[in-house]
Amino acid sequence: MDQNLHFLTIATADLEAARAFYTTAMGWTPQLDVPGEIIFYPVAPGLLLGLFDAAKFNEDLGLGEDRSSVSGLTLAHNVGSPEEVRSLAAAMEAAGATVLKSPRPGAFGGVFHALVQDPNHVIWEIAHNPGWHVDEDGTIHLS
Repeated sequence: MDQNLHFLTIATADLEAARAFYTTAMGWTPQLDVPGEIIFYPVAPGLLLGLFDAAKFNEDLGLGEDRSSVSGLTLAHNVGSPEEVRSLAAAMEAAGATVLKSPRPGAFGGVFHALVQDPNHVIWEIAHNPGWHVDEDGTIHLS
């Protein structure tokens, strides 16, 4: 298997709330939007974030039980400065998200970050780490 990821799909209890948050409030453009079922957003070269209606998610799995809960997962978005962390966390909160951890220095690796939960309880880490950067082509450099 190639070391690559093409789709990250998250079950969502309220697809309309996800659409309102990501498409309307945050200004993201879906690559594919199937009302009542799933929305795919391009998030990096070769990577789509899918938000899948929880009932349809479980139906697709076909395992006869609810496997739609998300636990122990954060999505991270890195920005260029602590001020950008503050600004983006505030914009997400204004768009209907809940700030779980206000912008502050983190416990590990020199990061300055905030934790923000979208309307469907997906937790985003908005972070600035002066030792890390992301190139225009999406290449990530960790130090």
